[in-house]
Amino acid sequence: MEKSCSLLVHFDKGTPALASEIKEALDGNDVPAKIDAMKNAVMLLLNGETLPHLFITIVRYVLPSEDHTVQKLLLLYLEIIDKTDGKGRVLPEMILICQNLRNNLQHPNEYIRGVTLRFLCRLNEVEIIEPLIPSIMSNLEHRHPYVRKNAILAVMSIYKLPQGEQLLVDAPETIERFLLTEQDPSAKRNAFLMLFNCAQDRAINYLLTNVDRVPDWGELMQMVVLELIRKVCRMNKGEKGKYIRIIISLLNAPSAAVVYECAGTLVSLSSAPTAIRAAATTYCQLLLSQSDNNVKLIVLDRLNELKSSHKDIMVDMIMDVLRALSSPNLDIQRKTFDIVLELITPRNVNEVVLTLKKEVTKTQSGELEKNGEYCRILIQAIHSCAIKFPEVASTVVHLLMDFLGDSNVASAMDVVVFVREIIETNPKLRVSIVTRLLDTFYQIRGARVCSCSLWIIGEYCLSLSEVENGISTIKQCLGDLPFFSVSEEEEAADSTKKPQLTNSTTISSRRPAILADGTYATQSAASETAFSPPTVVQGSLATGNLRSLLLAGDFFLGAVVACTLTKLVLRLEEVQPSKVEVSKASTSALLIMVSILQLGQSSVLPQPIDNDSYDRIAICVRLLCNTGDAIRTIWLKSCHESFVQMLLDKQLRETEEIKAKAQISHLQPDDLIDFYHLKSRKGMSQLELEDEVQDDLKRATGEFVKDADDANKLNHIVQLTGFSDPVYAEAYVTIHQYDIVMDVTVINRTKQTLQNLCLKLATMGDLKLVERPQNYTLAPESSKQIKANIKVSSTETGVIFGNIDYETSNVLERTVVVLNDIHIDIMDYISPAVCGDAAFKTMWAEFEWENKVAVNTTIIDEKEFLDHIIKSTNMKCLTAP
Repeated sequence: MEKSCSLLVHFDKGTPALASEIKEALDGNDVPAKIDAMKNAVMLLLNGETLPHLFITIVRYVLPSEDHTVQKLLLLYLEIIDKTDGKGRVLPEMILICQNLRNNLQHPNEYIRGVTLRFLCRLNEVEIIEPLIPSIMSNLEHRHPYVRKNAILAVMSIYKLPQGEQLLVDAPETIERFLLTEQDPSAKRNAFLMLFNCAQDRAINYLLTNVDRVPDWGELMQMVVLELIRKVCRMNKGEKGKYIRIIISLLNAPSAAVVYECAGTLVSLSSAPTAIRAAATTYCQLLLSQSDNNVKLIVLDRLNELKSSHKDIMVDMIMDVLRALSSPNLDIQRKTFDIVLELITPRNVNEVVLTLKKEVTKTQSGELEKNGEYCRILIQAIHSCAIKFPEVASTVVHLLMDFLGDSNVASAMDVVVFVREIIETNPKLRVSIVTRLLDTFYQIRGARVCSCSLWIIGEYCLSLSEVENGISTIKQCLGDLPFFSVSEEEEAADSTKKPQLTNSTTISSRRPAILADGTYATQSAASETAFSPPTVVQGSLATGNLRSLLLAGDFFLGAVVACTLTKLVLRLEEVQPSKVEVSKASTSALLIMVSILQLGQSSVLPQPIDNDSYDRIAICVRLLCNTGDAIRTIWLKSCHESFVQMLLDKQLRETEEIKAKAQISHLQPDDLIDFYHLKSRKGMSQLELEDEVQDDLKRATGEFVKDADDANKLNHIVQLTGFSDPVYAEAYVTIHQYDIVMDVTVINRTKQTLQNLCLKLATMGDLKLVERPQNYTLAPESSKQIKANIKVSSTETGVIFGNIDYETSNVLERTVVVLNDIHIDIMDYISPAVCGDAAFKTMWAEFEWENKVAVNTTIIDEKEFLDHIIKSTNMKCLTAP
């Protein structure tokens, strides 16, 4: 029921104004009441009401009104109402309207003339327009630019009508003459637009005769010039040499919009290094000069596209792109790093790392908001640089180690993972990293950061001094043992009772108790009687970071401490000749482990030690009491080998991803290869010569051939009607994130012209149609491409259904062809992606993921089942096989 109109306002029909009320308000002389009544009438008409008796009232009481708002609403009303009968003939009462429009076009007020001309742009009835032609043309010479610019738009829309060329035979010549004399920028732009749309040759001729003046034209005019250049060059590639000069002259225009469009046009028309460099420089300048974050993000997207197609040129622009980091917006910073990290080469890596170091130092000063998150991004970027180019690791690793004690645990975790990788890949840095880590270990506050640092200490302390330092650092951070003490009253009770007891009493009052690991311990009955709850002994805050974490109940960290001490003692046996020293170290390590177990089993902490941590610490205790060669090999060599293998797997995955991203191009067997050196170069500019070379290179390497998966495309084509239907339709469905685009091909298989053919679609589920359907006329045996956009608001499975209806000249009622349903499946939304461990853990904590799904399968092998799930859900396994 909806009508098409240039006004689109939501209107609640809950309590619609009655036609009689509207009529009453229009009859009176109250202008505000008239305005409200007209608004209500327009709203009702837009929502499908007919209001048939209102027309005469409006002609009698609204047409003569001098109020501008009333006149504007009258034109909206006239735009919506049906001006033809069922057979397409203009209604006789429209003659009354025609006279009013002619009066308006000769009205002394510029506004009335302007809005009327604007209204004529939306009229399609030739019978109404024809008598008005002289008045429209006379407005081209009006003194006011508002009237002139709207007159040109009216001429353009009339000329575009099917009979327009007969109505306005000499319109292009008139407009061309107008263009030569006009001074107003927007009237001039409309005149040029009219020539561009209706007489392209005249527009080109005008442009080429005024080439030198183009930089002085207004912004609106320059935008149309760029559009014309794109259109001409797309149709005739050989012409582009003439126009590239104009584009390059516009790169210095004062308008940011023109400059942006210029850069985009330059990239689309030419692949010459000079042109690409000019476009990239322009984008980088916009990045700095524009304060709007959305503009910056769009420009970064363009630079990202350039990076994928012209990487060698973008490498030289890397420092310019990095200047975008001055923006405090995290999205801009992330996008900048995405571009920069792929452009790093041995030539520029030092400069880039220097900039990143400066940025890291800024985050320590606390000037920026969201410092913690930005600091993380920087650390990850430096990590990636140091892995690709190990020679820069030495310049950054010590700066980053200052962040190990950072209050932002996430960035400290990134640093420690970076240090762990660098110490393995850069053996030269091992000694300095271990020394620095032992010096700063007491500053670390995060439990996971402590765990990883302890692992590094246990794995990479190799010399005698390092091992001894490692053990003493851990002891220092744990503080004095035990971790808890029994209260003074209990000790006093013990001391008063002890002298009075004889030997025999003492023996009888002690009985064996069984510990959790199965060993025996003697327990005094006296201590049982005078028992009071034990209390925690706090260490000094300056050094006791491990102690405070253990007393907070983190026994996983306790198990890591035990393992690290075990490794260090085992290594000490290899490097320390004195057995006494080894024995001392072993004893103190055992004492620490037993103290942790005691703390875990005491009632001091609300949560007792977990079984896994208990087992690990107990294994370490047993191992130190009884070491063997096989055990030593596992602890000192196999663990390290596993880590090396993990790094190799990670590297392999990254190279595979880069290979997958790289564009594969194939050369067709019968493709033409031009020999650049044998070509005539007469009258060609440097840019055109470069372009020729680039085109030849692309042709030779097959880069012009898009590697489109045609077979895959065919899978997405859905047949909507049968082969015997008078109208055949099929749709190619593309799904992109939250949008579904249906490209429907409709073929008229009859010998008749189909009029008012309309594709009507409806949806079930969380799908929503974006635009209203349009009517088309289809000649015999011709076809039409119709696009339909659908928004998706959830990943539920949805259904699209509908019909095609049309009229033929000899049948009065409409014919309807029902279409097949299209099922939109959730699987079409999923595409394989990559996600880092840290990001995955964050998301896992943030969202509720787990849904239990019962699986019924005949597959027995887990690997085969995993591959089957990956293939059928179109996902990717995040971890290495």
